[in-house]
Amino acid sequence: MMARTPMAESELTALQKFACPACGAQAVWTPAKKALVCPYCGTESPAELRTDGNLVEEHDLAQALREIGPDQRGWDTQRKTVRCQSCHAISVFDPQRVAQNCDFCGSPSLIAMDDVASPVKPGSLLPFEVPQSKVREDIRRWYGSHFWAPNNLGRKAMTDQLHGIYLPYWTFDAHADCPWEAEAGYYYYVRNSQGKQERRVRWEYAAGRVAHFFDDVLVPASKGVHKKLLEKLTPYPTTTALKPYDPGYLSGWVVEQYQIDLVAAAGDSRNRMTSELRQMCAAQVPGDTQRNLRIAPQFDGATFKHVLLPVWLLTYQYHAKTYQVAVNGFTGRIAGEYPISWVKVTIAVVLALIALAVFFSLPSN
Repeated sequence: MMARTPMAESELTALQKFACPACGAQAVWTPAKKALVCPYCGTESPAELRTDGNLVEEHDLAQALREIGPDQRGWDTQRKTVRCQSCHAISVFDPQRVAQNCDFCGSPSLIAMDDVASPVKPGSLLPFEVPQSKVREDIRRWYGSHFWAPNNLGRKAMTDQLHGIYLPYWTFDAHADCPWEAEAGYYYYVRNSQGKQERRVRWEYAAGRVAHFFDDVLVPASKGVHKKLLEKLTPYPTTTALKPYDPGYLSGWVVEQYQIDLVAAAGDSRNRMTSELRQMCAAQVPGDTQRNLRIAPQFDGATFKHVLLPVWLLTYQYHAKTYQVAVNGFTGRIAGEYPISWVKVTIAVVLALIALAVFFSLPSN
């Protein structure tokens, strides 16, 4: 009898069924991503599949999220849920509203998702503080401050399409203890054979330890707003101004349902913490320069929250391309995208060439 050979990774399937930790639908094992992917809401849960294909071993956080009871899910009020087939954002809003276009990309291709299980209920949120009228004026000034944008951009990107949205975030706390080792370099100077001064480096072993508490490390869970804009909207005062979740805050507002689940967000937060710890350790290395910094961070006491943060969003199209302008609904900070006017660029290049030609044509002294 021939021995059974291990299946290729692309042939492996998860024989045990697993629910999506975000929406509760059945997730599907995707070998290329090495994750369970929900075909309904798009949530990815990192997982490992044994070579016999019989069991999917999942991260503890995914299991913890899956075990959250029904009293900790949902919105505590009736809401309607749709998913955009273009940008894949999931929008949640009052049931009496009729959704005609996606609030994030403007696409009319929306499908109902009311039969999918409820997401984890937010623990807290930041209410909108900056009024819409002020945001409109700020965006108009923001348009005017970009010289390379087309002159008619203010008319094309109409601010009357501005609307407020609550975006999903995860926040993480953790105590970190991080020993480090490095080579510290000290400059000294010598005279070479030509009598000129040369700088050299004396390398010495150095070691130390950084202890730090990370408080509310923010990880966005939105797919509707472009990621680079979300990073520019921070900071949010999540350590001082959060309000306990109350469905009344959401009345009349659109809410995006998270699609980056706790597992993926926890990995992202750990990477952010590790990056900050590396900078803190580097700052402790003595001497004038350094090399071969090695850190070994350890984390404990980790906790997390699901929060909703306010964003004013303007989505517009210019020459068939979609652009977004986002405004922090609590602080008023603006982050946006805009097209480049190639007419202005061409004129600038031509003027620069003319100036160079005139310069080189002048008689030299």
